[in-house]
Amino acid sequence: MNHALDSAVKSAEEILTWADEHVQGPIAVTLSMENTVLAELANRYLPRADFLFLDTEYHFPETLEVADAVEQRYPQTLVRATAELSKKEQDQKYGPMLYMRDPGACCQMRKVAPLHNTLANYAGWVTGIRRADGPSRADAPGVSKDAAGRWKISPLIHWSLEDTEAFIQSEGLIRHPLTTQGYPSIGCATCTLPVSPGDDPRAGRWAGHKKTECGLHVEGARS
Repeated sequence: MNHALDSAVKSAEEILTWADEHVQGPIAVTLSMENTVLAELANRYLPRADFLFLDTEYHFPETLEVADAVEQRYPQTLVRATAELSKKEQDQKYGPMLYMRDPGACCQMRKVAPLHNTLANYAGWVTGIRRADGPSRADAPGVSKDAAGRWKISPLIHWSLEDTEAFIQSEGLIRHPLTTQGYPSIGCATCTLPVSPGDDPRAGRWAGHKKTECGLHVEGARS
């Protein structure tokens, strides 16, 4: 890990510029489509990267609309990674509503494994993690190596929700409509609820379960 780059004084622009100059090989910018701040910054400071969207087949329709809009607005290739099994095939093999009975297994098949398989083609990946997202991400590093030894770059770790909103407004970015309807953190439609003002932004994710992370950013999570 490059500890100098994990300093609070390093901006998103500096971190992305460092990645462009020092990561040897292709880079993927992972986009949840919750907002498009990372897409805009990567387009400016890491233009050689691909954009990567995990299409779980359980997304809100609005999320898919944002993905389509990103593909139209930016010149980068948008890679849409999918699970080995379709939603129908998963239901046939494991029973319907696996996301309710075993959300960890569902996330593993529809998010973690597709990400791992797709990242095999890349030397580094960029995430939109913010320490402000909640306790589970409070100590997230800005630059690190993942379990596969691949560079993991998180240029937004020091951004607050207010910073994110201000940037969206000032730059006229594509906005996910649900973020103005009580959804500060957006995942699959089946596992995301709105939250009350002042609550942990991720409190609406997997409500009713102890689960707080899908596994993409859990150290050692592999397919």
